[in-house]
Amino acid sequence: MADTAFSRSCRLLTASDYKNVFDKSQLKVSNRYFLVLATTNSSPTPRIGLVIAKKNVGKAVHRNRIKRLIRQSFRTQKSVLDKLDLVVLARKDADKLENQAIASLLTQLWQDLAKKLARIPTSVNQ
Repeated sequence: MADTAFSRSCRLLTASDYKNVFDKSQLKVSNRYFLVLATTNSSPTPRIGLVIAKKNVGKAVHRNRIKRLIRQSFRTQKSVLDKLDLVVLARKDADKLENQAIASLLTQLWQDLAKKLARIPTSVNQ
């Protein structure tokens, strides 16, 4: 149960945390509805930040649903994303998808990210 928790240590908290990922992203994966930027970190757990713009997802209820689904997907896939700082950006029309479709798209993004992470040199990976 504790392994799937979404504690404070699993979140990007400050503007400088987000800036670091945006400026120094080493990995990028995307599909039509989501973009994931990632950079390695020194903490033992992966950390995630969410950017769900009102411009792209108009209603608050839809933004909150997407954030909840992203957090849930992140919690279940944490072991694949070891030692990464991630920022997930929602694109236009992400709110039009059903929950199951969003979950499967995110799972595919996490797998693609893990593949890219395995390909980068180990000196950068640590």
